[in-house]
Amino acid sequence: MKLSLFKKYRNDVILIAVILVVAIAGWLFISLTKTEGGYAVVVVNGEETGSYPLNKNTEITLKNGDEYNILVIENSVAYIKDASCPDKLCVSQHDIKYNGETLVCLPNKTTVKIVSQIDSEIDFIS
Repeated sequence: MKLSLFKKYRNDVILIAVILVVAIAGWLFISLTKTEGGYAVVVVNGEETGSYPLNKNTEITLKNGDEYNILVIENSVAYIKDASCPDKLCVSQHDIKYNGETLVCLPNKTTVKIVSQIDSEIDFIS
């Protein structure tokens, strides 16, 4: 009886094992390849309003008309401390410090993205 039960579910066990191996491999790949960013780039209402280094502790008020978000950068991480939006989901988002991570406040049309370096548009001709 036990042998026939194992044969019945053998393919299910193999499928679960393969899915677990792929999931663990994906998690390890993502964990080992992420890099810490150097700057927090702020976009308010579709326009880039500033970029701030993560190695300098600071508190910035991001305004969009009457709406605001308070961005805090300390100990090489960025987070939203307070916001004027009604649901305050941006305040409860986790701290960000790795390249490509973002904080978003949809009601206030504010986005904070971590980048490794800032693209500088330097005119070398003049």
